[in-house]
Amino acid sequence: MEWLSTDNFTIEVLLKLSIAATLSLIIGIERELKKKPVGLKTSLVIATFSCLLTIISIETAYSTPARDDINITMDPLRLAAQIVSGIGFLGAGVILRKGNDSITGLTTAAMIWGAAAIGIAVGANFYIEAFITVMIVVLGIELLAPLLMKFGPKRLRMREVSLMVITEQADNINDLMEYMKKYDMYVENVSIRDVSNTEKILHEIDIRFSTIETNHTIELYNRLRKLKFVQNIKIEYLD
Repeated sequence: MEWLSTDNFTIEVLLKLSIAATLSLIIGIERELKKKPVGLKTSLVIATFSCLLTIISIETAYSTPARDDINITMDPLRLAAQIVSGIGFLGAGVILRKGNDSITGLTTAAMIWGAAAIGIAVGANFYIEAFITVMIVVLGIELLAPLLMKFGPKRLRMREVSLMVITEQADNINDLMEYMKKYDMYVENVSIRDVSNTEKILHEIDIRFSTIETNHTIELYNRLRKLKFVQNIKIEYLD
């Protein structure tokens, strides 16, 4: 193991890989705490291997010996550029479209791309820039975004909700709409269909709406469930 202490280049490579892995853990922990698909292991693997490929790309460009018969010109970051585009396929795998037309995973996909960026930055010797970027992203997600959601413009403070209600009378649909309008529940989409029952025809109303209320799912469920014309209900916060 003496070569580890004598080969400055090898020590620098180990240092870069360690820094990239450490910084990626910050992103991994943030995703892990929120139970998202990209956690500690995924972020670590992406950032570390991106760093390695960047190191290889740069060192290959500068260490390739010149030849008199061939004029070789290499871009030191050409391989790193392919990481940026190639990592998009991995990010696409975590973007999901639910049955209620809501799309999730965009932030996680961006985090995958960001983990690759950390590896490239550290591999290209931009240590401070990589560290500052990670801090800005984490603070923005954990501090700035929640503050805007709580104290920002009305539109930012709204939360999207998916609601399914089954009523007995068709006239109850208007009653439900009036109730939602009264309590500032802004309806964005409505789908109505008849549901066959052993005795009668019921009406199923699927509604997607936005509200600035801070009530949790259970509290909003209890409020709507108490309406006399509601027979069955299903509610889900989309974000």
